[in-house]
Amino acid sequence: MVNIFSVYKFILHGIMKLVGVRPQTVEIEPGTIMNFWVSSNIPNKIENTPKKSKPAVVFLHGFAMDGIFTWQLQVLSLAKKYAVYVPDFLFFGGSITDKLDRSPEFQAECVAKGLRKMGVERCTLVGLSYGGMVGFKMAELHPNLVESIVVTGSVLALTRSISDASLERLGFKCWPDYLLPDSVKGVRNMFEIAAYKFPYLPDWIYKDCFEVMFGNRKEKEELLGALVVDDKDFTIADFPQRVHLLWGENDKILNMETARNLRIQLGGSAKLQSIEEAGHLVQMERPFVYNKQLKEILASFSEDVHQD
Repeated sequence: MVNIFSVYKFILHGIMKLVGVRPQTVEIEPGTIMNFWVSSNIPNKIENTPKKSKPAVVFLHGFAMDGIFTWQLQVLSLAKKYAVYVPDFLFFGGSITDKLDRSPEFQAECVAKGLRKMGVERCTLVGLSYGGMVGFKMAELHPNLVESIVVTGSVLALTRSISDASLERLGFKCWPDYLLPDSVKGVRNMFEIAAYKFPYLPDWIYKDCFEVMFGNRKEKEELLGALVVDDKDFTIADFPQRVHLLWGENDKILNMETARNLRIQLGGSAKLQSIEEAGHLVQMERPFVYNKQLKEILASFSEDVHQD
């Protein structure tokens, strides 16, 4: 029987290629390969003057899905105006490594190296959940590469206190129990928790999802294990970048209190806005609202650069 998610993935990849967004494999270092979806910057052959390069926007995905599946609706909306880069983190999509490092810092370094190999000098990051944590690490480690960042449903680091409070609120003992379900019921539960109001889907769709979405389980468990840090080991970095937090008001995983605390940690220059009737997967639940606000945020970043 045909797997509906495999079919959808095939169609989605075809649509992306039709709009000029194509996969590109980058060797970060021997033994480490990262897959990116990259929008084509087609030169204007009619004009005699060189075409102005588009601003680079890098979309960093969460833990459940790969890059292009997570950000498909945003890529289709932004690819015309921006040079879009969508990496698959290591052990997601087509990215793999033989290194043993499972830290967000290693993911951040690999993405940064991949972008530089593709000629990206400055970029804005848009990070969801796990991708937001990797994005903050990129901004901290590579301030000359990252000029601004938009974060949705994330934190600077998943400290033990934040992790314990979130798991207790959700009713799980550890993150693999939630993010790496071992049953069809677990997959349904994962999506229903992540959404404000998830539409009814028959079990056979969740079964197809279960069959294709949770490969590299051992490595992903190690990624989750490396994600949580002791509170005493956490320090708040100084971020020179412009930071904007864009949240789902009904996020159950990292709620609005978490968002407000994050804004305080980042200091007065960080901005926070929320989207009502949306949960952790706000970019999928309310894509038109999310895209509109994201475009306004990106435009404001450009205006700030011109004023500077």
